[in-house]
Amino acid sequence: MNAGIAILTLAYVLSQFYRAFLAVLAPELTADLGIDAATLSRASGIWFLVFAAMQLPVGWALDRLGPRRTAAVLLGVCGGGGAMVFAAATQGWHIDLAMGLIGAGCAPVLMASYFIFARVFSARVFATLAGVLVGVGSLGNIAASVPMGWAAEILGWRGAMQALAALTVATAVGCWLMVRDPDGITGGKRGSLLDVLRIRALWLILPILLVNYAPAAGLRGLWVGPYVADVYGAAHVGTVTLVMAAAMIVGNFAYAPADRIFGTRKWIVLTGNLLGAAMLGILWWVPVPGLVASTLLLAAIGALGASYALCIAHGRAFFPPHLTGRGVTLLNLFSIGGVGIAQFATGPIFRAAGGGLAGYQTLFGVFALVLLAGCAIYAFSPDSRD
Repeated sequence: MNAGIAILTLAYVLSQFYRAFLAVLAPELTADLGIDAATLSRASGIWFLVFAAMQLPVGWALDRLGPRRTAAVLLGVCGGGGAMVFAAATQGWHIDLAMGLIGAGCAPVLMASYFIFARVFSARVFATLAGVLVGVGSLGNIAASVPMGWAAEILGWRGAMQALAALTVATAVGCWLMVRDPDGITGGKRGSLLDVLRIRALWLILPILLVNYAPAAGLRGLWVGPYVADVYGAAHVGTVTLVMAAAMIVGNFAYAPADRIFGTRKWIVLTGNLLGAAMLGILWWVPVPGLVASTLLLAAIGALGASYALCIAHGRAFFPPHLTGRGVTLLNLFSIGGVGIAQFATGPIFRAAGGGLAGYQTLFGVFALVLLAGCAIYAFSPDSRD
């Protein structure tokens, strides 16, 4: 089981990498293929929306087929295949197709781990395990910053993507060989997605899942690169994205044990997201506060936006065992789907605001508002403790 969790963690590192690497490759893709940042936001949005849409079949597959086959097949075929399509891209729609395939390939890896955690370990430690996994997996965010820039310089962006395709397929093979399905994944009591949706507490938790990760993921995954390049110079992009990625890792590790320390999930999540909205509000009010201040504010947004695992644990506490797969994947659908919607919406919003500094300022304000709206609904949710 430990070897299986280890290889699934590596798969999740790749998943985190793939959702963030476009920010670093944006200049190369613009130069070689003529793709601008707003168009790349569409490709990033496709990754997240396909990832989100796959959560429903992934939930079914986890409950019926188990995590081993679900993760290995999708990651190898779709993830590895999508990376190869990306490496061979000559037009913008090739990038869209590649990102969609990669999103499908990455869709099961985190949920496969969560499924195993929920079936094998006690509910009391689920949030800690989930947060630690996300924190370690967020090393993919680190790899998608300066290291990806180095790889693109040495191998070219096509060569770097070919190497990633090979690594993705090798990881999928490792999942097939090392992951062990927990006992009792078949037979016994069964339920449906409708049974999950009948749990009333979820309807007050789903809105925060829809928005809590969108600002951090949207900024780190794409907009930080163009913002820093346009405002402070392209030479600083790698450093700022690296700092923000590191802050997101720190945030995951900080949130992970917080529910056991403070005896609440709801109020930790609510406080963190309100503070995140405040940081976004500062950048909206003063969009050019200086390189150091911008970096610190973006890092704070990344760290405070890392409450995803705690949100999942909050919702997961209301699921009976036979709905574990469908339940956690529904929660993940809302979280990742929210990022996908945001990535699709931010391109047109940026253009409508006139692009440039006004466009970035508008995006900061919009992200702050949607985060506040999610918090306003979530404030009425019941807390959960195990």
